[in-house]
Formats: sequence, C-alpha cells, structure tokens
Amino acid sequence: MKIYSYKQKLDSVLKEGINSYEIIRRYEKIPTEIYASSDDAVVEVARNIVEMMQKKALRCEPLVLGLATGSTTSPLYDELVRLHKEEGVSFKNVHTFTVDEFYPLAPTALQSHYRFMKEHLYDLIDIPKENINYPDGSLAPELIAGFCAAYDRKIASLGGIDLQILGIGRTGHIACNEPGSMINSPTRLITLDTITRIDAAGDFFGEEFVPRRAITMGIGTILAAKKLILMAWGEGKANVISNAVEGPVTDSLPT
Repeated sequence: MKIYSYKQKLDSVLKEGINSYEIIRRYEKIPTEIYASSDDAVVEVARNIVEMMQKKALRCEPLVLGLATGSTTSPLYDELVRLHKEEGVSFKNVHTFTVDEFYPLAPTALQSHYRFMKEHLYDLIDIPKENINYPDGSLAPELIAGFCAAYDRKIASLGGIDLQILGIGRTGHIACNEPGSMINSPTRLITLDTITRIDAAGDFFGEEFVPRRAITMGIGTILAAKKLILMAWGEGKANVISNAVEGPVTDSLPT
C-alpha cells in the first residue's frame, strides 16, 4: 500500500475533489475536514458558533466557549465581529474562558493573551464583561494553584465548555500543554518548551524576554468540552497535524 504524506494528501484533495477523501480517511483517527482556504473554514466554524449560541439562547442557557489566541484564531474572531456588526448577532448569552497566558505577564502587556482577546473580540462585540474569564498572569506565585482550581470549578459550575476552539503549536501543544502533559491534567502553571519560546520571540522582541512559564487549561479540562474544533492553516502545520490525526496517542504529542 502506498503511504501518502499529509502534504501529498492535501494536494490530492484539492486537485481531484471529494473522492480523494477516501485516501485520507484510511489513516485518520479523529474527524478531519480540509478546506480550500482558511477563509472557508473560518466561515464554517463561525456558523457553528452562532448556531450553538442561538439554540442555547432559545432555552435561556449560556453558551460556554473555550478560546485560544494567535494568528490561527484571529480570522475567526474577525468573522464573529463582522457577524455582530453587520448581521446583528448578539453574544450576550456567551461565557468565555481563554485557554492560556504567559507567566509572569500583566494583562495589559502588549503580548498578553487577555489583551489579544480584548482587541480582537471582546471590545468589539456585546459580551458582558462579567462573562469574560482568563488566566491572570500577574498573580503572586502563592495564589496560582488556588486560581487554577477555581478556574476549573467555574467552568464546571456553568455546565462545562460547550465548544473549545484550539490552535496547535509546532511541538503539538494545545493551549500551553507541552509534550509530557498528562491526559487528565487540570488548569495549572507549566514550563514552556524551548521551541514555543522561540516561536514567541518575535512578539517579545527577543527570546530572552519570553516568559519561561504559562498558566494553561489542562488536557483534562480541554477534553471535558462537549465539542472541540482544532484549526490549523498552511503547510507549516502539516506535519504536526498528520502526527496528531494519524499517529499513536502519546503524551509526547499533547494533541
């Protein structure tokens, strides 16, 4: 049997059409969708979010979202903002939980994930401020363990995360769960992999300025979500996605 690389399979799908999915499905261990462009994928994910939100609103229930930051997810937030401004979509029944934050880092810092979410989404839609939850990178060290436990308890008190939006790093990390993270790990303080810090160096104007740790939702917290969508764009993510989708389940690849 011929073994296809993920890049070869992607090229095959785009050139030959839907029937080429038969090749891919032989190797996939989790449901995977390939789109001609990230724009198409973003529109579909945003539609999913809005449909879930509207169904919840009809039942007078909140929609609980877990949200990741970065270049992968920012187009999705742009689309949600567009839907709010141009189509009147309301986010008043939404509660959000940001998946991670560098530590130590003030929420107002240029590189803060909380600041990213404010600038790309929260300040541009009608979500109530009290519904926004995020890891606080400015906490004193002795307060972190209690904060992380309370973060998970608050998620549980709302009925759990309905939809978890994720990106993926070059190490295979989701949120900041680096290789070695246990499948049942809770929200916690974690040491960042060198590759992750190198990838963040541009935002911090040098690797030496990148924090060595982060507060992150755990794998256990993330997997408890009712639905998860992991997005990855471009050839640079092809290998890690191939390993995550088709490879063995191991703590060396947290995805």
